[in-house]
Amino acid sequence: MKFGVLVFPGSNCDHDTYNVIAEIAHQPVTFLWHDSDDLQGVDAVLVPGGFAYGDYLRTGAIARFSPMMQAVKEFAEGGGLVLGICNGFQILTEAGLLPGALMRNAGLKYICKQVHLRVETANSPFTNQLSEGEVVQIPIGHMEGNYFCSPDDLERLEGEDRIAFRYATPEGQITPEANPNGSLANIAGILNAGRNVLGMMPHPDRSSEKLLGSADGLKIFASMIEVLAAR
Repeated sequence: MKFGVLVFPGSNCDHDTYNVIAEIAHQPVTFLWHDSDDLQGVDAVLVPGGFAYGDYLRTGAIARFSPMMQAVKEFAEGGGLVLGICNGFQILTEAGLLPGALMRNAGLKYICKQVHLRVETANSPFTNQLSEGEVVQIPIGHMEGNYFCSPDDLERLEGEDRIAFRYATPEGQITPEANPNGSLANIAGILNAGRNVLGMMPHPDRSSEKLLGSADGLKIFASMIEVLAAR
């Protein structure tokens, strides 16, 4: 198996993500430059955090038009695994790979801190190493992480078991106080209809080693590896 990490002008978590795959998970990985449409035969695509194209216009608005994202869209439509983290989640919504949008945080301030997430489904290539209802600790670092979608989209997400994570208390309660950015229904991560695309605002790449305060994020990458190994 082989992972690909996208690199845009302004990406700042590309090396963090690459490091998790190469040095912690010990899997082959390559960088994928935004101006190319060559996926180099990868089996999974990781869209990292940062500020693609400087977040000009709005987050992800320019990145969606890059040659690489056009290739990623075709890859996802063919069933390929795609994980978007933070700015990557924003890009995936702009590209139409996931429903909804990421707006400015409710407090209009950048937030960088550890948060707790409740796992809402274990039925995905990204969460099969987790248990439904499990609480994990994964940090956030964003200004526009306030997830919003239409009532119809929310009904579909909930009815089709496509909400992957919600912001929660350490005990797993879904409360307004546990919601750091105002996201609708405390949503922290969602899946596409095919369940092969996940977008999440928290950073599993920053929580894959205990040295960083939590290794819970590694379970997400381990889930992907498990699925790819079985293919």
